[in-house]
Amino acid sequence: MPGNTFGHSLRITTWGESHGTAVGVVVDGVPAGLKLSEEDIQKDLDRRRPGQSEVSTPRSETDTVEILSGVFEGMTTGCPVSMLVWNRNANPNAYDYIRDIPRPGHADLFYQEKYGIRDHRGGGRSSGRETIGRVAAGAIAKKLLSLHGVEVLAHVIELGGVKAGSVTFTGIRENVEKTPVRCADPQAAEKMLEQVRLARNEGDSIGGIVEIIVTGVPAGIGEPVFSKLDADIAAALMSIGAVKGVEIGLGFECTRMKGSQMNDAFVIDDASIIPDTNNAGGIIGGLSTGLPVICRIAVKPTPSISKSQRSVNMAQMSEVDIEIHGRHDPTIPPRMVPVAEAMMALVIADHMIRSGWIGPESLMK
Repeated sequence: MPGNTFGHSLRITTWGESHGTAVGVVVDGVPAGLKLSEEDIQKDLDRRRPGQSEVSTPRSETDTVEILSGVFEGMTTGCPVSMLVWNRNANPNAYDYIRDIPRPGHADLFYQEKYGIRDHRGGGRSSGRETIGRVAAGAIAKKLLSLHGVEVLAHVIELGGVKAGSVTFTGIRENVEKTPVRCADPQAAEKMLEQVRLARNEGDSIGGIVEIIVTGVPAGIGEPVFSKLDADIAAALMSIGAVKGVEIGLGFECTRMKGSQMNDAFVIDDASIIPDTNNAGGIIGGLSTGLPVICRIAVKPTPSISKSQRSVNMAQMSEVDIEIHGRHDPTIPPRMVPVAEAMMALVIADHMIRSGWIGPESLMK
């Protein structure tokens, strides 16, 4: 199964299945000399961990990370960093009843079509549990970026049709973890939580929008044409399960504007030339402008719902009704926040390594 590796100079390969023995990631290209511990990784894994609130699956996992290679005496060696998380609370038998019944909204049928075999236990490789490896790798990328003044934050700006009000970057940093829906607008967060409860009581689920903001990215980061910064960001975010759309800057709103409204005029600020506005979301021509990189992702409702849906029994070739049982999130965006941050951080760090901003020498400064 190719397609499990992402990145250029900073490459990650995730592995493992939802109800298999373990999941993990190999991160290649981490410069030597970075101080790194399991505690650095665990902080973000704890944010992604299931069973923390009523908006997530009740599956109880500690998701404790183990660093197997690439770190010696608390310092990265330049060799691949391999990390593992054991699946302690797997319940594969809970999925036996759908062995031959593909779940609507899931990749079950299409894995079967492509490979002729699939791990039906919670979706196997296509499960959201695969994102553990992404978040673990992203924690390394975040630490690399932090040494150069780059910060990545994400927050839920819409959930179940409830939209958050405008918030500052500082407001996101201070408030996003204060509510289980990870919305930095406290009033909107309460309304979002009500929508989650309503959906769960109906045996249904809701989707939403997550915004990701990166500050401190120097101007000129990116590559021309096929490896543009925004192209790689889009690929990274679209590779996350349940993401159905990506927009950068004003995104689709720009289609309703004139060029005179959309264009970011240039001004001189402290002897530097910078865009006066940030309609482009920090990227023009595939290169960073020096302003915050801003993008949003559309996240679909959780496909595993207890409401009756139509499907087929592949063994009997008969149409059936299916009600999905087990432990599932009533909404995905709140737990998507650390995953989106991780993928964004990996892209930015990868491009900064390519551009020479990050390397062994820069870590020694």
